[in-house]
Amino acid sequence: MADRKIVFLDIDGTFTVPLEKPTVLASRAVREARKNGHKVLLSTGRNMPIVSADVLEVGFDGVVASAGRHIEIGGKVIRDSVLPEETIQNCLQVFHKFGIYCRIESPEGIYIDNRLQEILMSAAAELSNSELVRMKKELASDAGVKPYTEYPRKGAYKLGFICTGLDELEKTKPYLEQEFHYVVHPYAEGADCYNGEIIRRDMDKGEAMERVCAYYGADLADTVAFGDSMNDLQMLQCAGLAVAMGNSCQELKDSADVVCESVDEDGVYYEFKRQHLI
Repeated sequence: MADRKIVFLDIDGTFTVPLEKPTVLASRAVREARKNGHKVLLSTGRNMPIVSADVLEVGFDGVVASAGRHIEIGGKVIRDSVLPEETIQNCLQVFHKFGIYCRIESPEGIYIDNRLQEILMSAAAELSNSELVRMKKELASDAGVKPYTEYPRKGAYKLGFICTGLDELEKTKPYLEQEFHYVVHPYAEGADCYNGEIIRRDMDKGEAMERVCAYYGADLADTVAFGDSMNDLQMLQCAGLAVAMGNSCQELKDSADVVCESVDEDGVYYEFKRQHLI
């Protein structure tokens, strides 16, 4: 693609402050980059039912959703792959065995149990943990979070988790770590709540970048990825240029080529300018 780039943008904590509308500058960056011939795609852990209209209305060349398991390019679904219900139930059984509460993300929506909701409501959330900020806001909005009892049991893209101690989480790893990436999001010192997700190793945001590049006949060297959360790690590791937001946790910043301004300082816009995308 010569000097044309394929840009992958995480949503929460990167393109937008969680569950807030895109800013004028962030939106301008995307539109101007596309006018200049670059491809710009969202790459989010969200499933498609909760990718909000105000984000999509900015205009993108495609969407990588559910941390890589769903890919759309130019309005065409390139991949939609749910984990078998047997796998989901096995994971739930392991987590529940050790007192860990789950969030099921499926094509139909998001399903949580009552105890997870109670923990979320009382948890303190900082911007460096954009996933926790978003989940708390979802509970207070009409984002479509449903009780676990309504889960249709037809398979799901991934599972999130919340626990009150990291020791319990470690006990689940012998059962699941061979098959799944464990993503534990940043937590404050003395935290009484830990959140994260498991993403199966065969499909993640990094592997989805390879799939998109194959679709365009491009090379990974022609990609730029922006992220703020540990579920962006594989994406940043694969990118030709890896950009961590200023509000990212230190571990992600250490893995990036560039650290830009934070999401609430329009870091995406200013880094697009520095990289001559606009």
